[in-house]
Parts: sequence; structure tokens; C-alpha cells
Amino acid sequence: QVQLVESGGRLVQAGGSLRLSCASSGGTFSRYLMGWFRQAPGKEREFVSQISWRGRNTLYADSVKDRFTISRDNGKNTVYLQMNSLKPEDTAVYYCAADFTTGWSKIRGDYWGQGTQVTVSS
Repeated sequence: QVQLVESGGRLVQAGGSLRLSCASSGGTFSRYLMGWFRQAPGKEREFVSQISWRGRNTLYADSVKDRFTISRDNGKNTVYLQMNSLKPEDTAVYYCAADFTTGWSKIRGDYWGQGTQVTVSS
């Protein structure tokens, strides 16, 4: 059973930066498509970014493009989300997701983490 544990969320001022981490266990991490989603209060969960199993392909939501960077370290079974130039509208619970596939398609979220809270103050 795959387990995903996010960390790194906290309160930050607008314009600041954060790096979220998602540690995976219980599966072959290097064979997973990994991604990040977020859910703001009163809103539906939305896609943020994803990265292919070898890290060669990435995809971003328009709202975070050029500000967020996804990366992965298969040796550490960890995926990261570097968030720069944060805005109050980035405030949300951020979730890590994984699909057991080496293909490239929009991530479904076969496995989910418990989420980490990011709050951006204005």
C-alpha cells in the first residue's frame, strides 16, 4: 500500500516562497506519475502540477505557471513543489497524489496524501 506524506506547509507573507515535500513509501516510487493538487476553503480540489516518472515531463496549471516548480528525487522517494512569488489566492491545503503509471496523461490520483496547509497573508 502506497503512503504519501506531505510536509512544508506554513504561514508565509505574500511574495514569499515555500517548498513542499511529499515522501512516498510502500511502493516503487520511481514508477509513479506524481502530482500536486490544492483545495481552498469552499472550493473544489484543483490540479496544480505533475511530473513524469523520470522527471522529464512536467505540467502546470495556468495559475501557477512560472511561479511553481515541481521536481522529484527518486533516490529519496520524494516529490517537491517549490512555490515562489506566493499570492493570497494560493492559500489552500496542498495534496500530493500518485498514479502507478510510467505513461504521460493527466494524473488521476490513485493515491493521496493527507495534505499540508499553506496560508499566504497579504
